[in-house]
Amino acid sequence: MAKERKRRQPADAPPPGDDDEGRDHRREKKLRKERPDPVLPSQIKNKDKRKEVHAKLKREKKAQKRKLARERGQAAQRAPPEKQVPRTIENTREPDETVCRPDDQELFAGNDADEFNAVLKQQTTPKVLITTCRFNSGKGPAFIEELMQVIPNSCYVKRGTYELKKIVEYANNRDFTSLVVVHTNRREPDALLIINLPDGPTAHFKLSKLILRKDIKNHGNPTSHKPELVLNNFTTRLGHRVGRMIQSLFPQDPNFRGRRVVTFHNQRDYIFFRHHRYIFEMKENKNFSKDKKAKTSESKSQPEKQVICRLQECGPRFTLKLLTLQHGTFDTKNGEYEWVHKPDMDTSRRRFFFPNMSCCPQDVSSNLLPYKGRYHPTAMGLHLIVPALLSIQELIIAGPMFFKAAIASSCAVTAPGSSYSRASACYY
Repeated sequence: MAKERKRRQPADAPPPGDDDEGRDHRREKKLRKERPDPVLPSQIKNKDKRKEVHAKLKREKKAQKRKLARERGQAAQRAPPEKQVPRTIENTREPDETVCRPDDQELFAGNDADEFNAVLKQQTTPKVLITTCRFNSGKGPAFIEELMQVIPNSCYVKRGTYELKKIVEYANNRDFTSLVVVHTNRREPDALLIINLPDGPTAHFKLSKLILRKDIKNHGNPTSHKPELVLNNFTTRLGHRVGRMIQSLFPQDPNFRGRRVVTFHNQRDYIFFRHHRYIFEMKENKNFSKDKKAKTSESKSQPEKQVICRLQECGPRFTLKLLTLQHGTFDTKNGEYEWVHKPDMDTSRRRFFFPNMSCCPQDVSSNLLPYKGRYHPTAMGLHLIVPALLSIQELIIAGPMFFKAAIASSCAVTAPGSSYSRASACYY
């Protein structure tokens, strides 16, 4: 009998014990059959009726959209959502083991033994010799002229047909602390060689995107005051070493009345150079009101005066990328290299060798070079840490008014026995 009952039950009948669920299922199925499919405006042949249906559907859609937006706004007021941080190359970069820490005693112990100690502790005054490659033309002379205005206590010596080793010997005999060689190719400066004297090291940079002062809109003319120096994001041992080399080109006692700022900003292993002067101006704030009584009272009172600061770029601007860092002075045959950029290092877009500040959780004040027993004071008596900004204009805004010489002491990064000669080096 049980088998016969099972056979008599229809295929879509609910199982025993689920009478309520089966009843609801049958009701929904019946309503689905009775409810006709919505008629689309494209299916209506009458033009007036088609317009009416289309307008009605559009109104319903807008109302539904407003309702959903209202519900989202109410939900956000009850529990505001967490701010999502976008994934960028900076915050997803590969970690670097050579990032300097403020408690690294070995790093700071090597400061007294490195090649830049005498200049950075103001025991000797920096004196820079600027020269060129053997064939200098095009933008080279104009770039050197502006570079001499950027770097105080610098002079230019014509290269002629002398070898670079002879120029290094000439500079050593005349107590120069650094030698800068500007290399030109096809009438365009394309490389920069910085040699610390007398014992090195030597840094070879690729130079690109050079814009001279005359090509900068609303540019200013720099004065002869010693500039302030801002160095950003030189946080690895290699970065600190390169940063100290750049820092040794400039005097450590800037003249703040000159309001000149020289910035080297590292981002994604590219060093952006900018030269600005900041100007303080008095600006009157005028309050406009529609009320007549308020207008009469405002006309009697004097307008408020506010001091504002604006920037004026002096130029030049260019970008550097480190290619090699060599022990000692320039030597292509027997020189040992501390660091060499090779093509196989660029296999990952998230691997950098001068990491940004965002990837090293450390106290930035430990990266400041002491200035006469204290850190560099600011014009307003305040201190501001300049973050790693994507926009260079935003980057420089913080530097002029509240500057700090942001470079830490570092020890040498040695690679004993490593020797490498570049084909491009022979052109110097």
